[in-house]
Amino acid sequence: MDIGIVVHGPDIVDSGMALRIIKLLEGFGTFSAVMAGTIGKTAVLDAHLEELIDIRMSLRPSACIEEFFLTKDAVVLLNHGKTIDNGRIFANMVVSNLRDRDLKPLVHVERPSSGDGEVIPWNVLSVSFAAELSRILGIGLSRVPEIVTPVSIEDQGHRIIRRVFGVHPGENILINGIVVAYALSADVSIVTEDGFVTEINGATIKEHGLEKLHNYEERTPVDITKCWIKSGPLRGNNFSARLYSKKGSSERLTGKGAGNGGMAPSASVRAAIIDHEAERSFELAAGAQVAVTIGDDTTEIAGDILYRLGIPIIGITDGDADGFTHRKHMFPGSLVFRLQPGHDDIVGRKIRTDIFGGNNSEYFSSITELHNKIALLAKDCVKFTRNY
Repeated sequence: MDIGIVVHGPDIVDSGMALRIIKLLEGFGTFSAVMAGTIGKTAVLDAHLEELIDIRMSLRPSACIEEFFLTKDAVVLLNHGKTIDNGRIFANMVVSNLRDRDLKPLVHVERPSSGDGEVIPWNVLSVSFAAELSRILGIGLSRVPEIVTPVSIEDQGHRIIRRVFGVHPGENILINGIVVAYALSADVSIVTEDGFVTEINGATIKEHGLEKLHNYEERTPVDITKCWIKSGPLRGNNFSARLYSKKGSSERLTGKGAGNGGMAPSASVRAAIIDHEAERSFELAAGAQVAVTIGDDTTEIAGDILYRLGIPIIGITDGDADGFTHRKHMFPGSLVFRLQPGHDDIVGRKIRTDIFGGNNSEYFSSITELHNKIALLAKDCVKFTRNY
């Protein structure tokens, strides 16, 4: 049997269970494993598993499963949610996005290192395979679930309500990596009308987060049914950060080369800009020697991710951190500007237009040249800088 393995999130890797189950599945035949999720990719690197689990793709779990349905005999989804209910709802949403969940055997292994872990067959084709995995792992076996969607669509699609599961009061609520609210209860739902968030029930809205989500004055709508929504910490503390030092590491790990399509000038460095898109750090920084990160949390998260690739950052912050990141690491040579409150986004937009020419990346003669350009542009609102 040829098995496709979709690994989701960092905790299943940090617990050691991803490696154990992959080795177990080798006994069933051949396999290919892929990681879905940015923070999960850092966990793969920290665990030295990048030769076993492919982190070059940037696909949602459902897209990874669809790809494997085309080429594999069976698919296994590995996850470790905050709670067993969280894990079930996550898989429910993944499976509900599949065109045909009955195409191949599909088995979900949830929280296998916990006392409440279980193996879930998502179609009748996978029941016997799931039962065997349950027996070997020594965890419970679920029946084939009915798909229950947490999304309610009203008014011919104009108004959409999406429930957020597994929330604890006090946690941050993120949409596509941006903190948009702080939970007041465990019962949280996000309401959009024509693609714009109008209510977040059970939480206090962070208006600035919604501005970022909808791209400020451009007022870009979002499809809340497909957004990545998360609450609480991005990763636990059961890991040791690893510096991945192979030559051309960012290209090797993303499968992408450098540049905007043109030739790189000789004796130059390529800089990438990461503006409130920390979850895309691997792709955006591919082939870069430095990255400019806009926003406090983006700077912490992207800096931590890019540490693994040996890429320093120039961070643009104003002290508005939401404090949801795990232990942070910055590659030596990184520098962070602390600006007056409310100025990181303003300066970030000027950096993109005035220094990067509106592009996601640009070439400079040196990192020092880029730093000096930013320092000059932001000179009227800099409180202090910090070197790493």
